[in-house]
Amino acid sequence: MQGEVERALGVLLARAGRDVTLSVAGRTDAGVHAWGQVASYEGEPVAPRGLNALLPGDVAALSCTVADDRFDARRDATSRAYCYRVLARPARGVLDRGRALHWPWQVDVALLDACAAALAGTHDFTAFTPTDTEHVRLSRDVFAAFWLVSGHVLEFWIEADAFMRNMNRVLVGTMLQVARGRRSVDDFMSLLSGRPRSAAGPTAPPWGLYLAGAGYQGKHVVSPRSAASRRSEDRQPASRAAQARPCGDVETSVRRLGRDRFDDDAGILEDRQ
Repeated sequence: MQGEVERALGVLLARAGRDVTLSVAGRTDAGVHAWGQVASYEGEPVAPRGLNALLPGDVAALSCTVADDRFDARRDATSRAYCYRVLARPARGVLDRGRALHWPWQVDVALLDACAAALAGTHDFTAFTPTDTEHVRLSRDVFAAFWLVSGHVLEFWIEADAFMRNMNRVLVGTMLQVARGRRSVDDFMSLLSGRPRSAAGPTAPPWGLYLAGAGYQGKHVVSPRSAASRRSEDRQPASRAAQARPCGDVETSVRRLGRDRFDDDAGILEDRQ
């Protein structure tokens, strides 16, 4: 996505022999979608209509405005928010192909809530990123984490100061293990103290993950209070099955996933990295 936008901007700004370099708020794994990416570059603003005319069909610019000369979309971001979508029902969803993880097994939503509640605050997420990592700081400040449910779709929302590679996808893969009874909530909570990657669960595929937005000057993208209200309205009290509201369109392509360590989960989750 970044390369395509840089190329299109170069054409519009007629920078012969000069590259346009974007700074983006959130760098994502291949196959991850973005609803609210923020980018900055040196140069005049361009009309989104003209920019979109030069972009491929799976990338779209929503606006382009003047910012402070010192603004940098990546360095100035004080938080990033992500949403991971899971379709939890026996039958796959044709319209959700490439847009949500299909999970055909029973899900205990109360256990998912307990895991998400444990994430708020500052924790060491070493267990949730590949062992071979370039990250120096392995702790992250989580401002909000919760599940929303409606129908057969679950959405895991999380906002933090920053994220490590695969972090959200491993969190989801591990929480789904808890929700299926393959590990306890206490075991999940113990992973937040810097345990090795091998102690956590498999990596959920990239196509269920969406960059929802970036926060600046301390303003957050998601509100835990409104999320709690929405969750209580959307969930049927007696239901233990997965449920969630539909999300918006997607803007990136997907790739095929690997195989999980569990025989009956093969093709659903990826191996640990």
